[in-house]
Amino acid sequence: MENSMIEMIKERKSIRTYETKEITDNHLKQIHDYINLDENLVGPLERKARFEVIQIKNNVTDKGIKLGTYGFIKNHQGYIVGIMENTKMSLVEFGYIFEKLILFATKLGIGTCWIGGTFSRNSFAKEINLKDSDFIPCITPIGYAKEKQRLFDKTLRYVTKADNKKSWHELFFKGNFETELTKEEAGDYAIPFEMVRLGPSASNKQPWRIVFCEENNEYHFYLAHTPNYNKLGFDMQLIDIGIAMCHFEFACKETNLDGRWSISDPVLELPNEHTEYIITWGAN
Repeated sequence: MENSMIEMIKERKSIRTYETKEITDNHLKQIHDYINLDENLVGPLERKARFEVIQIKNNVTDKGIKLGTYGFIKNHQGYIVGIMENTKMSLVEFGYIFEKLILFATKLGIGTCWIGGTFSRNSFAKEINLKDSDFIPCITPIGYAKEKQRLFDKTLRYVTKADNKKSWHELFFKGNFETELTKEEAGDYAIPFEMVRLGPSASNKQPWRIVFCEENNEYHFYLAHTPNYNKLGFDMQLIDIGIAMCHFEFACKETNLDGRWSISDPVLELPNEHTEYIITWGAN
């Protein structure tokens, strides 16, 4: 399917080595047009993100500011910088909104890589003139993926286990956290669940957990916090939940499954102190 977001979710990988050619004016215009549409910048709970596109040459902007990503990225032609408030649900919605933009870039053939920790926030803040309430949770480099990735990139994928995804029985449950949800029991929702499972996450921790409650036809999203993981001044794993929501909703829409997001905590018994309820998808 030409416009299949499910296929985009399956195909997208983090790109760290790019071709040296510049992004075309047409592709830059399409990205600018996307981020200039308010409807693309609002999360399911009505919070709004902001994005700036920065073009660079030799990692220096038009303002002469050198933007640093600590050596992980090579030959990229610019960045998309995400801006949001640093609050719990704002970060969740940021992940949802930014992943939609990243998948749009993927459709254009533009490579991306979620970066939340290995970049200098100060240099980016100077470039885009942040307001007091603004925060940069994540950025992505942009450019055209080099067909042959560096040995460094392959090694990094291996070290972070980027291609190793948790199994269904670790992520998805029925009614409570003790009963595993099978693909057969998921029925039509097996595809949205699988798209969540394939999602990118910080250090590939895959902190999302979903409990399907059949009685109300609701899908409750939880965050399984990694203890002692948050050392950046904000909780990166909240963003991961937003990414999971984006994948789930795109797959639902593509497979004609209607529903909506809400805060409807079912107050289930949690498996441990590190697991936290976040949001619910109510199926129509």
